[in-house]
Amino acid sequence: MVAAEIIKMMEENRDQKWFLGAGFYKPHCPWIAPSKYFDAISLDRVKLVPFEEWEMKIAPQWAYFTQPANWGMTEKQRLEAMRAYYAAILFMDAQVGKLLGALKRLRQEDNTTIVFWSDHGYGLGEHGQWMKQTVFEYAARSPLLIAGAGVESRGKSCARTVEFLDLYPTLADLCQLKHTPDGLHGKSLRPLLRNPSAAWDRPAITQVHRGANASERRGYSMRTERHRYTMWSDGRDGEELYDYSADPRELRNLAAAPESAQLKGQLRARLDSILASRRLVKTGA
Repeated sequence: MVAAEIIKMMEENRDQKWFLGAGFYKPHCPWIAPSKYFDAISLDRVKLVPFEEWEMKIAPQWAYFTQPANWGMTEKQRLEAMRAYYAAILFMDAQVGKLLGALKRLRQEDNTTIVFWSDHGYGLGEHGQWMKQTVFEYAARSPLLIAGAGVESRGKSCARTVEFLDLYPTLADLCQLKHTPDGLHGKSLRPLLRNPSAAWDRPAITQVHRGANASERRGYSMRTERHRYTMWSDGRDGEELYDYSADPRELRNLAAAPESAQLKGQLRARLDSILASRRLVKTGA
């Protein structure tokens, strides 16, 4: 339905300047898709995400949303859930393909900037967690692709760390919009669209909360290209520090390691500075 309506709007406004936002619900729950997308993924091709029970003790208790681990599902149930999730993704991908096909058919691909992103990542058993309500890497990291008009370095990947706050400044820059607001927290990604390896030293911030009212605890997490530092209730309810160059699965929390004290202090100071600049209030019990 979304794809059909967006294509209709493209056709009706092919000679006009446009901004179109196509929000696809999939692969959000429930994982429902036409059977052919399930048929494309045989269950024996699906592999469980590695997990051991001790992983639930790596971080402070507030870091974990899924209790008990994997919602108590059997291995077969986990495999079937993963298959359904992948089928929903295939279904959604097909709809994106329809939009790209229509853009080409209408000869608008050379003067249209395309941004594809998801609002968050998704857990399928990492650390025994499912869904999105954590600040672990699987939930905080999400797809982001920018293509079409204004992208000078096409077909290349970029390893820099960016935020969704950067999308508006980027599109405003590419489209040469005038009178954009001052004081934006994001920054145009145009230098990276020109050179994906360009110098870039801006971390990404993610936050999540637990509980409500007086018992609410907030987790603020900062991701640099190498590390993630997370604090719960201003650090009073625990901290996390991971080095992705040596530990991509976040299996060793370095926050309490004496040898990491200086690094943790530097990351904490930077996170505090960013939160203050964005006027975010850190609260905790």
